[in-house]
Amino acid sequence: MAVQLSVGVPSSLVTQIHDLSAREQAAAIRDRELSPVDVTEHYLNRIDRLGDQVGAFVTVTADMAREQAKTAEKVVAQGDTPPLLGVPVPIKDLNMVKDVPMTLGSAAFDDFQGFADDNVVTSLREAGTILLGKTNTPEFGLPCYTENDVAPPARTPWDLSRSAGGSSGGAAAAVAAGLAPIAQGSDGGGSIRIPASVCGLFGIKPTRGRVSHGPIVPDLAGLATNGPIARDVRDAALMLDLISGNRPGDMYHAAPQEGTFLEAADRAPGRLRIGRSMASAVPGAEIHPDCVAAYEAATELLTELGHEVEEFDMPLGADLVPHFETLWAAMATLTPVPPDREERLRPLTRHLRERGNAITAPELFMAQGALQLAVRLAMPVAEQYDVILHPTLAQPPVPIGHFDDVDPAENFERQKRFTPFTSIYNITGQPAVNVPLHWSDGGLPIGVMLVGRMSDEATLISLSAQLEAARPWADRHPPIWD
Repeated sequence: MAVQLSVGVPSSLVTQIHDLSAREQAAAIRDRELSPVDVTEHYLNRIDRLGDQVGAFVTVTADMAREQAKTAEKVVAQGDTPPLLGVPVPIKDLNMVKDVPMTLGSAAFDDFQGFADDNVVTSLREAGTILLGKTNTPEFGLPCYTENDVAPPARTPWDLSRSAGGSSGGAAAAVAAGLAPIAQGSDGGGSIRIPASVCGLFGIKPTRGRVSHGPIVPDLAGLATNGPIARDVRDAALMLDLISGNRPGDMYHAAPQEGTFLEAADRAPGRLRIGRSMASAVPGAEIHPDCVAAYEAATELLTELGHEVEEFDMPLGADLVPHFETLWAAMATLTPVPPDREERLRPLTRHLRERGNAITAPELFMAQGALQLAVRLAMPVAEQYDVILHPTLAQPPVPIGHFDDVDPAENFERQKRFTPFTSIYNITGQPAVNVPLHWSDGGLPIGVMLVGRMSDEATLISLSAQLEAARPWADRHPPIWD
């Protein structure tokens, strides 16, 4: 649907609804220049046409979305509108939505129905968003790529032969393909930053404890958190504002934020001390020249903007990897699977669950303790910098099937070598973002990762907005966009 708007775009410009940011859509709905029903139908039509091509959704909740849109129209008429009233925001299929199917990316849960709303879902409902459906995710969110037995593979819209990453691969594919203006994702080892990198998007992994993980899923290890995936920094900042906050029973709490994250995007970051490193904790990880080029280009831009950039000696090394693997394998066992459905699990999931079930309680606690001790020793070094720069990934987007054409043990090793930089900040709990500053000569997006001090998402958002202003990316679209 073509529209002509006065909110944030030139009045002479005729554009498509999916060209607008989430903020522009919300403003147009408040000003009654757009109808929530029209916005919802526009996206449902695009999902019907393009959804399977990019593998974005496991479940499309068309009837529910239409009912919510009609309700939103009534709220608009009353004049007191929530911040994202009528704006579609899909939910990852690892998060529960009441009365909506939830597969967790697994054929073992092909008939499971959500019986409650996750806290992040509650927050987005309160913000007035429309649920288009549940986005694609790998089985139990364990791999860094989204290929399962319940939906088509999630593909980056920039090259449909390549993976959209994971585990928020469907969420990133949806936003990058214009099937949603913004999406909720989650990140336990890079699962927001990885798909954001390969899909050319901005994604935020918040500080541990910034977003409530309840009420059903435990946050025992503190590795995973919910966060936004968006085309631009301000949309992501707004969504982080809306989903932040703690609820009874949360084990982790981030320090309070002064002001809003959206305000931080409009604030100059000042001159920052930035450490940079291409060293990783994963032995054998080789950095592809395209990822090196993105990292060097980001360094040059940061320097041009007046920041002090220097080499940073990573205080965390390869000795942490076995402890992280212990936690990851233990996490694979947290989802109860009926014995008669175990055979439906994918080989990698069975492999990780076998490893996890063999872990003793002392081994699990020792791994958790070793990681905590390492972070305590490393944090004073990391805190010397306002921001740390890394490549987000060691390789460009990989072909569909890249990880599954080997046995599960080698599959996991390939994933580690593909993502050697991301998991360390799930261990520390620091906030981290993917910034889509670079595209390869072949047209593939290559992100860089910025990491902040604990509870300082605001500096990351401020700096990212400065980078976006210097090298705009939000209007750069994949071939299937129009």
